[in-house]
Order: sequence, then C-alpha cells, then structure tokens
Amino acid sequence: MTEHVDRSEPESAAAPVGSAVTPADAADAARLVAFGLQPKLAPARDQEYTELLRRYRDDPAFARLADAVAAGLGLVVLEVSPRAGMAVTAAEDSVFAVRMGDYARRTAADSGDRFLHGLAHLAVAALAFPRPEDLADDSYIGRVTVNGVDAFVRQACRRLEERAEEQGENTDPATDAPGLEAAWRIWARRSATGATKDARRPAASTTGIVAKAMAFLTDSGFLQRTGDDNGGTYRTTARYQLQVRDLAGSAALAELVELGIVPVTDGTATLLPAQDTDDLDLVADAGLPFHS
Repeated sequence: MTEHVDRSEPESAAAPVGSAVTPADAADAARLVAFGLQPKLAPARDQEYTELLRRYRDDPAFARLADAVAAGLGLVVLEVSPRAGMAVTAAEDSVFAVRMGDYARRTAADSGDRFLHGLAHLAVAALAFPRPEDLADDSYIGRVTVNGVDAFVRQACRRLEERAEEQGENTDPATDAPGLEAAWRIWARRSATGATKDARRPAASTTGIVAKAMAFLTDSGFLQRTGDDNGGTYRTTARYQLQVRDLAGSAALAELVELGIVPVTDGTATLLPAQDTDDLDLVADAGLPFHS
C-alpha cells in the first residue's frame, strides 16, 4: 500500500534538473485525479489507471504534480494504492463537496429531516467500524444493514434519554439544535417503517432515511450492496474506511461511540445488547451483530 505523504518541499527541490514538467505530464496527473473522482472504478479493472498508480508510486515528481492538481481542485488525497486507487475527499470549499443540506433536500425540505440524514450517516460509520482496530486494519470489511442501523440509532436514543434524565436535563430539545442530544427524540418519535398503499418504504421513515444514506454511499463507491435481507445488506470498501478514518476525530462520532453501545476498550465485542429491548420499536429482522 502506498499512503499519501506530504511532499511539500522548497521550490528548488520540486523537480530535478532535466525533468521539467511537460504538458503530457500534467495531462497524466489530471487523468489520475479524474480516475480518483470515479469511486466505483476498481484500479485492477483499468490498465491505464493501474499504470498511473504505479507511476505515482515510483516517480516522486509525478506524485507531487498529481497532488498539486488535486489540491488545486479542492481535493484532499487520502491514499494512493492498488487497493483504494487515488482516494480523494473534497475539502469544505471544494466545488466537489456535497453539502448535507443539498443531499437531504432531494428527499425532504424539513430541517429536522436533514438533521436525521446526518445522524444516519454518522451511525453507518460507527456501526461499520465499531472498534479502532477495525478502522486501522486495511483488510477489515464492515458489514451493515438498513434495519440494523435503524435499530442501532434507536438504542443510542434510549441511552441518550437515560443520560439526559440522570442529569436532569431537558429531554425535548428544539429540532434544529446541534448535537446528539437534540436528535434522539426526533428519531425515536419517527416511525421506523411507516406504511404506503403499495407497501413501499416511506422516505420519511427512519429506515427510509437510512436506506437513502446507504444508497448514496453505494453510488459514491463507499459501500457495496450484497443482498436484500434486513432492509438491504452492505459491505464497506477501502475508500469508505479511509473516509471514516478522516471522520474519526469528529466530536459527533466520538460522542456516539462514547455512549457505550459500540465498545472500544478490549475489542471483544462489536455491539453491546440493550438491557431491555421490548420498547425500542425495532423493525423486524434488524440484523444487528450483537455479541456478549
């Protein structure tokens, strides 16, 4: 695996004498970045992509050029390797950045729903890589289901409600307030499945929101759908692992993990079962990988 390394050096060291950058070099570097913007494209299936990755690994000057092209487009290079290809993520000010508001607006205009869509993405990340060693292991593949993620969030809601009651805090915050404390009651009150005349899953139900998140992650090359059980089953990709590593330092993800639903101490379990699940409003066949 070839991980991205910061190659920022004095201008005089950017390229050795006699190796001036040519238009063809710039075109190849841009081509590599273009491959990186096609997250579903596996390097092993494209000979040109494979060759450009090899050149990035073996030619430091070309690697610096490709990094510069990515930076100019507002992209952050997470890793360049045969397993992940040129894995890039958009900086906040990049034209390629996907705004959560824009994403959620395709499904609903309600500000509370946009907040729930963000929580769904957070929960998928936490459930896909529940332990630090899972996130650090390049060979680890996380597996998640739509119903399982919904059940996981509802268990988190239960834990947040208990914590708020213990601390004597207001347990009915405004829907537009930041933090997980504001989200738990909104999610808990929302129907998990709802009902439509043609038996379709309503987009505004919590499983509908999770399904939307997972479909987006699949289209972005972060998840691969593996079946229809439990509302839809998925496995993670190398690119998603890199993305979650980048997210791991966020306060919201840390807060979700610290609830104790996803243990991160001894590494002996994936999820902790709730003490009482009778009133958690779990959907059928939630498919959560509970372990004692």
